[in-house]
Amino acid sequence: MNIPNTPIARKSLAEIIAGKLAASILEGRLSQGTQLAPERDLVKEFGVSRSTLREALKILLDSRLIESRVSVGWFVCEITSNNLARARELASWARSETAPVVRPAGQEPPTGPRRLPVNPEKPLQIPNLKTDRSGTFQLISWWEREKVENARVMVVGAGALGNEVIKNLALMGVGHILIVDFDTIEMANLSRSVLFRESDASRNKAEVAAARAKELNPNIKVQYIHGDITNQIGLGVFRRMDVIIGCLDNREARLALNRFAYWVGKPWVDGAIQELYGLVRVFIPGKGACFECSLTEQARRDLAVRYSCPLLARENVLLGKVPTTPTIASIIGAMQAQEALKIIHGMPVEPGKVTHFNGLTNEMHTSAYTAREDCESHWSYGEITELPLNAGTTTLAEFARIVQADLGPETVIELDQELILSLTCPQCGTREEVIRPMSEVGFKAAHCPVCGILREIEMTHTITGKESFAHLSLSAAGIPPLHVLRAFNALEYRFYELTGDLKDTLHFRHFERQDNRLMATAIRETIRLHDVTVSDEPSTNPAHGRVTLWKD
Repeated sequence: MNIPNTPIARKSLAEIIAGKLAASILEGRLSQGTQLAPERDLVKEFGVSRSTLREALKILLDSRLIESRVSVGWFVCEITSNNLARARELASWARSETAPVVRPAGQEPPTGPRRLPVNPEKPLQIPNLKTDRSGTFQLISWWEREKVENARVMVVGAGALGNEVIKNLALMGVGHILIVDFDTIEMANLSRSVLFRESDASRNKAEVAAARAKELNPNIKVQYIHGDITNQIGLGVFRRMDVIIGCLDNREARLALNRFAYWVGKPWVDGAIQELYGLVRVFIPGKGACFECSLTEQARRDLAVRYSCPLLARENVLLGKVPTTPTIASIIGAMQAQEALKIIHGMPVEPGKVTHFNGLTNEMHTSAYTAREDCESHWSYGEITELPLNAGTTTLAEFARIVQADLGPETVIELDQELILSLTCPQCGTREEVIRPMSEVGFKAAHCPVCGILREIEMTHTITGKESFAHLSLSAAGIPPLHVLRAFNALEYRFYELTGDLKDTLHFRHFERQDNRLMATAIRETIRLHDVTVSDEPSTNPAHGRVTLWKD
C-alpha cells in the first residue's frame, strides 16, 4: 500500500486556543490589565482539558501577551512594538472566521428565562394523514422534519430499555439508527422486550432489534453491530452521531461510553431501571458534570477493585440480572428518546443533572451533579486528521511511520487497551508469547496449563513501530475499524482517524431492498439457515417478521 510520508501541516489544539485568546486581545475584547476568567471557566468555554489550556496560556506568557500574578490569576499585558508582531502571528492560528467572546474574570454569561424554540419560517402545511405516516408530527410547531430524517442516533444496548428507545425512534421517523449490543436473546427477555419473539431465541439482540425497527418504519435506515462497546466500536462511529443513547446495565460500559462521547464532543443520554424505579440523565461535554463525575467514592473503589487484575476485569460481569418490569422500561425509554429528540432540534436540556422516577409513589425529582475538576473523562480530542487507512491492512510499523513523519521521530502511539505480550509461569518458568489485545485474553487462559497458577503478565499500551511484532495489523492489536488513534511526543497529542474504514463500517444499509443480495450474503454468515426463511423473491418489507434471505 502507498503510505504518505509528508508531514501533516497544522497547529496543535493548544496553539489554536492561544490564537483565539490573542485575537481577543488584539481586537480589544480583552484590554490591557484585564484579568482572564478562572481556568475552570476557560476549560468549559473552549471545551478542552486543563492541561491543554495551560499549554495555551504558557504560549501567551512566553509571547509576553499575558502575565501571571501569584495566587491571583492571569492578566493581559500591554500591546507594544515588542509583542505586536507575535500577537498577530498567534491570532492567525485561531483558524476561525470569528473568534469567540472570551469573558474577563467575574463576568457571567447572560442569563434569563428559557423559551421553547419555534421555527418562525416553518410554513403552514396540511398533511395527508392517509398517506404520510409522519404527517401528524407536522402539526407540532417546533417539529423540523428534515432534522429528524437526517439525524443519526446510536443506541447502545438492545435489552428492555433499548427496545423501548429503538421503538420510539423508529416511530418518530429518526432517519438513521445504529444499534450496538454483544448479547443474544433468551426467553427471559420476552417479558419486557417489545421487539423480540420466541422464534428469536439465541439470535443477536442488535440484529433482531434492527430488523424489527425497519419493520415498524420502512422509511428509516438502520444498522446493527454485534460487538462490545468498550473495545470493538471505533471512535469514528461516535463522532458521526448526533446523539448517543445508553441503555446499559453496568458501570464499566457506562464509563467507557462516557469517555468516548466526551473525547469526540458528543452528547449522550443515559437511562437506568430497577423494579419500579428509574432515572434519566443527559451528559454534554463541557456542560456540567459527566457520568464519571457522578460516581461516588464507594463506586470508584468498587471499580478499582474490579480492575485490580486487568484480565479478571474483562470477565467480571454482573453475576445476576437486574429485576425490571416492562412498565418502568417504557417510562424511562420514552424519556430517553424524548431527550434525544430535544437535542436533535436544539431544544433546551439539562446536562449534568439526573431525573429520578419513583414508580411506587409516582414521584419525580431532578437534582444536579457536581462537576469534578480532576475528572479523567474530561479530555477533548480536538482536531482529528482523517487518513485513508484501514485497521485490517495497515500495520503498526506503517502507522508509526506516518505519525512520526508528522510529529517527529520520538512520537509514540498510545493504545486504548493493553496489548498482552507474554505470559510467564513463576513456578515452572515456561513463557508463552501472546501478542493479543487484553479483550481477547481471558482470566482462565492466563493460568499456566501445567501448574494451574496465574502467570505473570507482560504487556504494553504504547507502540514505537520498532517492536518485533510491529508487522501486525492495527486490528490484530485490538484497534477497531474507523477508530481514532492517539499519538504523542514530549509536547503534545495528535489524533488520527482510520477513515479508509468508513464505507464498510458505517453505512446504515441493513435490510435495504436494493442491497438484498449483499445483505443476504452477510446475514448467512451470522445466522443459521434453519433459523430464517429463504425465499426466491423479496417481500414488500425485507425485515418483516424474521430476516429474509434470497437465493443467489
